[in-house]
Amino acid sequence: MQTDTQFSSAAMKRTSDWIRSQEFPSDITIQVGGSSFNLHKLPLASKCGYIRKLVSGANGSRVTHLEITGMPGDAKAFDLVIKFCYGVNFEITADNVAMLRCAAEHLEMTEECKPGNLVGRTEAYLEEVALASLEGAVTALRRAEELLPASDKVQLIGRCIDAIATMTCGDGGHEGLDDVGAPPKPVDDWWADELTALRIDTFQRVMIAMKARGFKGIAMGTMIMLYAQKSLRRLDMNGRERKKMEPRQEHEKRVVLETIVSLLPREKNTMSVSFLSMLLRAAIYLDTSLACRLDLETRMAAQLGQAVLDDLLIPSSSPEGAGTAYDVDAVQRILAGYLENEGEATRLDYNTDDDFASAASPPNDVGPVGKLMESYLAEISSDVNLPVDKFTGLAELIPERARFNEDGMYRAIDIYLKVRSLNSIFIRLLVVY
Repeated sequence: MQTDTQFSSAAMKRTSDWIRSQEFPSDITIQVGGSSFNLHKLPLASKCGYIRKLVSGANGSRVTHLEITGMPGDAKAFDLVIKFCYGVNFEITADNVAMLRCAAEHLEMTEECKPGNLVGRTEAYLEEVALASLEGAVTALRRAEELLPASDKVQLIGRCIDAIATMTCGDGGHEGLDDVGAPPKPVDDWWADELTALRIDTFQRVMIAMKARGFKGIAMGTMIMLYAQKSLRRLDMNGRERKKMEPRQEHEKRVVLETIVSLLPREKNTMSVSFLSMLLRAAIYLDTSLACRLDLETRMAAQLGQAVLDDLLIPSSSPEGAGTAYDVDAVQRILAGYLENEGEATRLDYNTDDDFASAASPPNDVGPVGKLMESYLAEISSDVNLPVDKFTGLAELIPERARFNEDGMYRAIDIYLKVRSLNSIFIRLLVVY
């Protein structure tokens, strides 16, 4: 075997030297990607149904050149196929079994073509070795993902995911099941790191499969948080000047974020308010769907008693000079949602069937939330673009039971007036109290 371009691996060069040393000259040249292979028809046709069809029949002897398109794994995979056809020993591993399985399917290397063929060999390795261990299944999934859609054609992605879900969760559930007396089972660093490097669509399939086997709560929240931190860490959401992003890249980030939000666990207190706030900032920055943003606001409302001031300082999407620096409307909706929950006089709860159930936060949250909102008003009151209606609308929403003194509100009003040197609206602002 020889190539028109230099081989990218020493292994391919060794195969080339071995085949060139054979007694009979090559009788067919096969092009795969940027590489040409001078080979022999007989050993290839005996095991590759795809090649057999092309070189058999009355005109088969005239075929001296073939180009194989769409080869999963390209020349690297075909080099291993050549070894298999020529009887050269090589090791099937968790790292190459996905590529070999897809290549075998593409070349029709089935048992009907020849017993003990590559499809059967790779299937046996998958079932007995790769998918029998968590490490092997994760490795095979990472490699299979690179071979889409060929790997889905042989249902390799689904089988890897099913094996991972079974081995990480088992039959008895996970930490997130909230079983009484069940010890927490932490997310293992190595497989979490591997799984959070997957494409978002594959990661979604893994999370859904694991969730179906009891992977919930803080454990699932941790996985999603790790994935979000990796995929959204390059977003610059600070400041009013939005950095331009390529439309395709922006669309990809938007899909990632909306998928992450759809996967967030529904159990109580599994995600911090700060993390939810980060997602909301990203959702505004990427202009996600309204449903995505409202979902995040609803979740923040349910845990508003745990928030700090920085969690509410969500930059506005309005261009500089055209609106407020912070998204006051979003915070007003969050506060309204909190008060609606608090008014129901029940604790925050989530159904086991994952239906999000609005419910009240602990009663002692009301006072801290009131102080938090007064601090928020004081922070945004220096914004010259903040209309009095937005200021008073948010202030009036704070219930009397959350106000223990007037100091915080008067401080916010004082800042608002001083920044604008306005006294004519003083009486209007005082109506809040």
